Amino acid sequence: MRRGGERYKGLPPYMAEIEEECSVSLRQLMVNEGLIPSPEDDKKRRSVIHMLQRIVVRWIKIVAWKRRLPQHHINATNATIIPYGSYGLGVHGSDSDIDALCIGPFFATIAEDFFIDLRDLLKTRSEVSEVHCVKDAKVPLIRFKFDGILVDLPYAQLRVLSIPNNVDVLNPFFLRDINETSWRSLSGVRANQCILQIVPSVELFQSLLRCVKLWAKRRGVYGNLNGFLGGVHMAILAAFVCGYNPNATLSSLVASFFSTFAYWQWPMPVVLLRDAFAATGSPPGLMPIQLPCGGRQYCNSNVTRSTYCKIMSEFHRGNHLMKGYLKHGFNWNSLFEPYPYATTYAWFVKIHLSAANVEDLSDWVGWVKSRFRSLLIKIEEVFGLCDPNPTEHLEACEKQPNIVYYWGLHLRSINVSDIEPVETDFLKNVNNSGSFQGSVGGIQLSVVQASQLPKNVECDTSNRNKKVTRTCWRVRDDKQCKDKPVYSRHLPGYVVGYEKMNNNREAESTDVKC
Repeated sequence: MRRGGERYKGLPPYMAEIEEECSVSLRQLMVNEGLIPSPEDDKKRRSVIHMLQRIVVRWIKIVAWKRRLPQHHINATNATIIPYGSYGLGVHGSDSDIDALCIGPFFATIAEDFFIDLRDLLKTRSEVSEVHCVKDAKVPLIRFKFDGILVDLPYAQLRVLSIPNNVDVLNPFFLRDINETSWRSLSGVRANQCILQIVPSVELFQSLLRCVKLWAKRRGVYGNLNGFLGGVHMAILAAFVCGYNPNATLSSLVASFFSTFAYWQWPMPVVLLRDAFAATGSPPGLMPIQLPCGGRQYCNSNVTRSTYCKIMSEFHRGNHLMKGYLKHGFNWNSLFEPYPYATTYAWFVKIHLSAANVEDLSDWVGWVKSRFRSLLIKIEEVFGLCDPNPTEHLEACEKQPNIVYYWGLHLRSINVSDIEPVETDFLKNVNNSGSFQGSVGGIQLSVVQASQLPKNVECDTSNRNKKVTRTCWRVRDDKQCKDKPVYSRHLPGYVVGYEKMNNNREAESTDVKC
């Protein structure tokens, strides 16, 4: 950070000192919250990317040989890996996953070469575990763990023989005649690169984005599948604020973030490159945010009437708190205070998802969550405004693996039987909206009172990974449960699941990581 220069221009010396102290305290909070990865974590992730690069190069040579390409073409061809998402933007934490795009040449297909040959090659590696092909997503991908780090690997196919390791995904030459799936897969990488080119200070942008993502997660307004703001939405909003405040401090950028969007005239879209890519027609959705990489594309959004109200309420709360950030006694913790669901709502919709085993549950939950928007809209029709809390709960003493959500309802008096047609409608939507290729699990909807919420657990949302169905719990009383708890390897005292006891009262072996 520049000291005594343009960043404090126009401020009295004592105010500049307060600004500096405020920004320093916020950075310390980020460190205390574990938002800054250690050098060892960074080195491990760089190693994962390097090893993935070597794997896809070997893979593409094999595919070229199978396609009977001439030997000089086999020698010349190449595939590459480009990180994006939070890791690509440099805002990942020590427990973050890696989003990395695999880019291959014209002869390597997604159906056969990527989802079969590359998957099989990954499975031969001792560092790789839990390999899943997610073929029915808007952006199809292979999901796996590499040396314990979760990796989401989509695929883009370009109409060239060889992909340079430093391929410019913003260059129209590489984008000609590509298919729709490849275009969608490339959008995340292209958005990342545009953002990093636009912002005046990458370091300040990264710090601001870390802060507002922590705020969104703590206040329950983070997660595209639940109708809130996803990672790319937050990145563009943060970049927008940085672009209009090139000489600001970190603390003043946070204040500007809330003052800007608390009074934003939605549905006027947020656009980073308005002059270069002016959109035509009406922007989609309640809170349209345009991707900065051209083509007048907007971020995919699931915002509904309920989630719009919640997001705006939290913007206004943040703006109100930040008005006093330069006053004596201001505490950053108030901005990041977890949202008090249990004391805010009297009634909740309980969504109980189950499957025969943990692996099936992960696939099943992912499929059902991709249909949450339709459920939220139906609940709004029947019950009015709803707050879809993204926190995942576990009913540990049930026989089948399960995940439970509790969505807050604004009504004070409710006919609990009204949930039955909602459940029927949602089951039809889940069963008829696509070809789910995994084992179909269970879905149960019910309405419960705040007094019926689980009292024996305390959820740690700050360490929850958005890509994997896993929840860490602080167990207060598990005496009623006869199964053996499986404790997190990284968070002592936290339980990630339960193991059935056999006749010898010994737990069966499992490999559970949190």
